[in-house]
Amino acid sequence: MRKQYSPTQKAKIVLEVLKEEKTITQIASEQGVHPSQLCRWRDKVVANLASIFVDPSEKSTDKSPEYEAELEKLYAEIGRLTTQLSWLKKKSGEQHE
Repeated sequence: MRKQYSPTQKAKIVLEVLKEEKTITQIASEQGVHPSQLCRWRDKVVANLASIFVDPSEKSTDKSPEYEAELEKLYAEIGRLTTQLSWLKKKSGEQHE
């Protein structure tokens, strides 16, 4: 059975790795984690470190061009379908009279 670590536990272990007071092998032995796993956790933290400093309000307003193009396409489709629905309702009403 594999041991499960909470995100908090992983963060504490990675912080210990980043302090470089002990070798990865020593930390791995103390924590019961394989050294390669510690390296993966450390690399993931380092790769995502910049995202910690991004203002949450900036994330929501920063839309990619692909997102904007898809949004415009969907609004056009909604408009086209609404027009078709109105036309069909009008035509079906005329046939019953």
